[in-house]
Amino acid sequence: MIPGTVSKLSEGALQSASKIYPKTDVVLLAGSTTINTIVPALGGRQSQLLILIPISAPITLGTSDNIYLGATIPLQRDAFLVYSRAAGGWAVNFFGAT
Repeated sequence: MIPGTVSKLSEGALQSASKIYPKTDVVLLAGSTTINTIVPALGGRQSQLLILIPISAPITLGTSDNIYLGATIPLQRDAFLVYSRAAGGWAVNFFGAT
């Protein structure tokens, strides 16, 4: 998304893994592997937004690398993550997470 312009969120799908490489704004996650690292699509050069939605099983976010808050995202719920360039990691805002 580009502030100040008409833009749309891009959407893609990934298999959950310990390290994921999202290339879209909204990611539909299959599988149930705990995610500990999310590689910023923009290479960490600027802050960015990411929305994760588990589509086959709840997904756990671990804190062993660049995710600041660990939690489980329930099936078909969303988690909004914001990458802070200055802090070098992802802040998490859960809606309906446990």
